[in-house]
Amino acid sequence: MTPSLGPGSPWSDLERPPLNAASLRRALVRPGGLWTALDIVPATGSTNSDLSVRAASLPEGAVLVAEEQTAGRGRLDRSWSAPARSGLFFSVLLKPDVPVARLAWLPLLTGVAAATGLARAAGVDMALKWPNDLMVKVGGEERKAGGILAERAGDDGIVVGLGLNVTLREEELPVPTAGSLLLANAVSTDRDPLLRAVLRSLERWYGRWTAAAGDPAASGLQEAYAAGCATLGRTVRAELPGDRTLTGEAVAIDGDGRLVVAPPGGRREPVGAGDVVHLRPVD
Repeated sequence: MTPSLGPGSPWSDLERPPLNAASLRRALVRPGGLWTALDIVPATGSTNSDLSVRAASLPEGAVLVAEEQTAGRGRLDRSWSAPARSGLFFSVLLKPDVPVARLAWLPLLTGVAAATGLARAAGVDMALKWPNDLMVKVGGEERKAGGILAERAGDDGIVVGLGLNVTLREEELPVPTAGSLLLANAVSTDRDPLLRAVLRSLERWYGRWTAAAGDPAASGLQEAYAAGCATLGRTVRAELPGDRTLTGEAVAIDGDGRLVVAPPGGRREPVGAGDVVHLRPVD
């Protein structure tokens, strides 16, 4: 049977086929595993919002994927949108039994997991910009290809959302500083194996981290994040709450997941919230 190619069909752009929900469930949802359910919707405003509303009635490990996200949210209430089936837009429900102070590591953990999984599945070196951006190189230029947002959901839940540009073409980029796996010359832009790779990597890292009671050092997470973090070693400007800015060299990620900035001639200061701008590349 030939699929419909009408304007409302998921096959209207043959270079962007729909995800295969049945195949993904067979590969990812299994007894004893982290992922307990996987649903795909044609379009939604925000997978984070949708999953948060249902969090109290769902077990840990629920995954919600959207083929198109029309009102996706990033940090600082920034919007995130892209053409249908051009990326991976999904959220997961986690209920980690770890000290509250260590929950700040979840977005960083997700970044490590995504970068690790995509390096294998897409053949792309992905760097992490503290605290939640996924960066790729396009023509030697560093560009943002994805972002992560973690939000509280109910009494014990955390919803972690990830948006990743996969097949966005140059003319489709929302801003010139955006990128995609396609533009970074990925060896594969097939979204099914890419999503499997990211979720399997996230399951492994989450298992290690929770088994260590959220300890970033004991689980190896702190070392892995620092190794892949493009922010370290650079001069940065941190735009902090209260209209304050801090400029200096990003020198470390501390045990609480904060970025440690060393101003010229000043004391090192950990930054836990705010926006960070890279001012110069690593030498």
